[in-house]
Amino acid sequence: MNKVAIIMGSKSDLEIMQKAAQFLTEHGIQNEVFVASAHRTPQKVHDIAQDIEANYDIVIAGAGLAAHLPGVMASLVTKPVIGVPINAAVNGLDSLLAIVQMPPGVPVATVAINGSKNAAILAMQILALKDPEVRKSFQEFRDIQSELKPAN
Repeated sequence: MNKVAIIMGSKSDLEIMQKAAQFLTEHGIQNEVFVASAHRTPQKVHDIAQDIEANYDIVIAGAGLAAHLPGVMASLVTKPVIGVPINAAVNGLDSLLAIVQMPPGVPVATVAINGSKNAAILAMQILALKDPEVRKSFQEFRDIQSELKPAN
């Protein structure tokens, strides 16, 4: 299948989350972007979760402020969820803590504040565990990364 769902709580998060979609697309991984708020549109979140459960491998969920969306998604699907804290207030620390401090049994892998590209890279690594073509693409990406020289 190799499909990644990218969900965010607000359209204002799109600029940050688009980096994940762009990375995945560049590496030939199907992805779809959804906007739904855990607080304002909970039924839409539930509907999207059902679609994700049936049609996607991994969820990348971005959220700011209370940042409940990644945890809610993790509670609704059996797929890995990667949380992206969005810097919406308090330098994003509120979002980071809300996402990373999940209770036992409902894990959410969490990347850096505004780190949606790293979320996409992690999703690619997970997909590479079962797909040799994705693994090859990931290795090529890593090889290119290792050739980059630090700026002076």
